[in-house]
Amino acid sequence: MSLFKRVHGLALLLALAPVAVVAEDKPNEKPTPDVIVFQNGDQLTGTLVRGIGDTVVFKSDVVGEVTVPLSKVKELRSSGSFALLKKDTPVNRKNTQTGMVNVVGDSVTLLQPMGQVETIPVKNLAYIIDQQTYDRELEKKAGPLYGWKGTLTAGASFVQSTQHGGTFTSGISLSRSIPTVAYLKTRNRTLFNLTETYGKLTTPVIPQTNPPTPDSVVKTSIFHTDLERDQYVSQRFYYLGTVAFDHNYSSGLDLQQIYGAGMGWTPISTAKQQLDVKGSINYEKQQFESASSNLNLIGASIGEAYKRNLPRAVVFTQSLQVLPAFNNVQAYSANFATGLTMPVFKRLSMSVSASDNFLNNPSPGFKKNTFQFVTGVTYTLP
Repeated sequence: MSLFKRVHGLALLLALAPVAVVAEDKPNEKPTPDVIVFQNGDQLTGTLVRGIGDTVVFKSDVVGEVTVPLSKVKELRSSGSFALLKKDTPVNRKNTQTGMVNVVGDSVTLLQPMGQVETIPVKNLAYIIDQQTYDRELEKKAGPLYGWKGTLTAGASFVQSTQHGGTFTSGISLSRSIPTVAYLKTRNRTLFNLTETYGKLTTPVIPQTNPPTPDSVVKTSIFHTDLERDQYVSQRFYYLGTVAFDHNYSSGLDLQQIYGAGMGWTPISTAKQQLDVKGSINYEKQQFESASSNLNLIGASIGEAYKRNLPRAVVFTQSLQVLPAFNNVQAYSANFATGLTMPVFKRLSMSVSASDNFLNNPSPGFKKNTFQFVTGVTYTLP
């Protein structure tokens, strides 16, 4: 290679080096702040977080996070990427675009990356959602492990004396609502519960006989699990599918299987409390310790579930379920449960719960009611 070409190449490299450095540093530049201009002329700089109906949530270093009615906004300029969701319009890739959002007067304008402009009246606006939340909660299908919340509970008691034994209790309660953010309308919800109580108490015969009489053993074994899937058709109503399995040694119930479908209604849903009322038509199969008591039932389930957040982060829950049978009116059952969870340290809480399972047709010799009072430690999932 000639000396001229070498010098020319080096000169060109040195000339382009500052441009490359600028191009490399450019992405690290601080983004342009969003601006709200109020009707009285005041301005507020910061970041547009989201919009719900005719209000926007705006975060500023000066005043923190505030909710601003759009009626008080003369102009809003945002440099972030957002999606506009319209009222009464299904959310899908075809009718939802993303881009920069500007608000002027009674109109909201979306400037898309390719230069297209979409303008809608504020009165037709449902949500302004940032790009990351839109991609995670609406655009992409949620994975099987995404969005679960719930608690893990455990408790135990032991006796070591003339009698010896112990009782163990454990429970898992999980729920997942999609989208997971509270300000968006719920599309579907999945509920999963599992509880287990197992115990054994051994008592020797006193005084002992000759020949020796074996120790008497009292066993406790109560198991319940259920899975429910809710698909919302509106903000308050949903249809549901459910499956449940029960084993109750105290009632002579070897296995009860329930498969059902029905409807649900959420008349109360606030940050403080929620009430669900549900009804379903079920197929129910009961298998007892005594096979002569086995039943195949067509019935229903009518119930409610209530949750309330009390002061000091105490949580109160209560549920009631009644299960009549159409083809055998005597084979009805009911379940009631209530509990309190009180925080102790970070995600650990002390829990107190009581439940009563009623089975009108237990195996001969067994009682109809199984009452449990349990204290334990609860861990709240992140």
